[in-house]
Amino acid sequence: MNAFVSIIVTVGGGLGCFLLGMKRLSEGLQSLGGDGLRKFMTLATGRRMAGISTGVASTLIVQSSSIIVVMLVGFVTSGLMTLAQAINVLIGANIGTTFTVWLMAFAPSPEILGLALIAAGTALYFPFRRGRLRHAGMAIAGLGLVFAGMAFMKDGVAPVKESPRLAAALASLSVDGLASAIAVAAASAAFTAVIQSSAASIVIFMALASSGLITYETTVCSLFGANVGTTATGWLAAIGGPRSAKRTALAHTLTNLAGSILILPLALPVLAPAGRAIFGEERLMLAVSCIDTVFATLRGILVFPFAGALARALERMLPDRPEEKPHLSALNRRVAISPVIACEQALEETVFMAESIVEMLAGVRPSLEGRGDEDGENRVLRREEALDGIQREITVFIGEIMTTRLSSATAARARAILRIADELESVSDEGPAAVKALRRLRGDGGELSAGDRKRILGIHDDLAAFAVFVAGLLKTYGSPENRRATAAASAHSVKIRDAVRESRRLALVEAGTDGDAPRKILSVLDILNAYDRARGFCMNIAQTLAGGKDSLQKQTPA
Repeated sequence: MNAFVSIIVTVGGGLGCFLLGMKRLSEGLQSLGGDGLRKFMTLATGRRMAGISTGVASTLIVQSSSIIVVMLVGFVTSGLMTLAQAINVLIGANIGTTFTVWLMAFAPSPEILGLALIAAGTALYFPFRRGRLRHAGMAIAGLGLVFAGMAFMKDGVAPVKESPRLAAALASLSVDGLASAIAVAAASAAFTAVIQSSAASIVIFMALASSGLITYETTVCSLFGANVGTTATGWLAAIGGPRSAKRTALAHTLTNLAGSILILPLALPVLAPAGRAIFGEERLMLAVSCIDTVFATLRGILVFPFAGALARALERMLPDRPEEKPHLSALNRRVAISPVIACEQALEETVFMAESIVEMLAGVRPSLEGRGDEDGENRVLRREEALDGIQREITVFIGEIMTTRLSSATAARARAILRIADELESVSDEGPAAVKALRRLRGDGGELSAGDRKRILGIHDDLAAFAVFVAGLLKTYGSPENRRATAAASAHSVKIRDAVRESRRLALVEAGTDGDAPRKILSVLDILNAYDRARGFCMNIAQTLAGGKDSLQKQTPA
């Protein structure tokens, strides 16, 4: 019993070190990459081969295909990438992730190498409170934990030979035909889905094979299951998300599953013997690494011609719902995995807010014209409540992001999005404020004069155009055009501000000649003030997008 506990603790601790190391390695590399990783991923929107190359390179950069899958779910959901383009990137990511297995196979002495990297990474990490050296230290220490975890797992399985029961149980995993190969692949898929790391799963099988507890052929068959089980990560990112997220996760599962089904029958008669013949009995773990890469490449060759057709089929199987939009709460559990794409999802939600405000203003106009109805005005008021809820959702979500390790660029982007959401919520208060002012005026038996109505409608249309302009800036946040947009935004703002001032003056002039002035003057001024505040909030958003104002400091409307 003591031996069994020792095995469990050592292997479990080694697995924990390995997974923690992979997480820290990926976080450090992502922080070093910052916003550049997001921009690099969008290169996949070009040629199809560029998508595959982007997938390979991105996975090498972050050392985790799971990160890439989560990012792809977010990119497709936010419209930055089509499903067909994402499938091409998935092909490349599946090839790039095999580098980790090569790294494990070539490690000369995992114990010494792991401890040396942990020492070097720690020396860089603790002296610096922030900056690239700190992120580099975290990545290096993470890689050291990966090697240390591998060493622990390898040492932990060695005593299994002394336990007849455990040795017999592992011996039952030997493969002698297609049926047993499928059983091993299924067990590997289930285990990989639980630990969410195909690399960790494969390393454990390699450690068992190196200790003589399972056969080389069993390890080869485990590769096919590990590549299916790792697709569970995409589903976790897609849970609660829109149909586009589920299509991306399903595409990953179907392509990996189809590849395994088609190529697994070749594992025992072709792939395993070829690996043994090329690398020899002394280097069978290198053969496993090679077969993993060959399998990923063959799978990509099979899928590549049908990427577009698969995307169209999935879009027919899972069509979008008309009312569907991204929901941030469903991604909270994935924030720690990919803060870069988490910011993209938060940004997409602010775009939704901006577009909703444009629609809200369109709903206010009939009331200003004097032809509004109660149902239409109630829709405007309900939309304000909905936008208040979305702003709270974004604030909570950004709070989750800010508790993780972020690069300076990602942290700045998160703060800017937080402020933009706050400003948008403020804008959304002003349309209903105008509606409420009109209702008070009607309740007193009054109505707008022809002059006031004409002037307010002009201001309303200018504000609506400003809101459309801001929504457009949000959709292209980070582009060079945004940084040059301050002049155009100022032109919108000055035009509205001057019109509001003139309308206030004329409203006060008319107050001395209009018998209904006591009933309407306050309503007119309330509407004008609401539009002036909305104008200022829109200007604040434009300046934030252009990088002209601090992203956390709440500004008084200019």
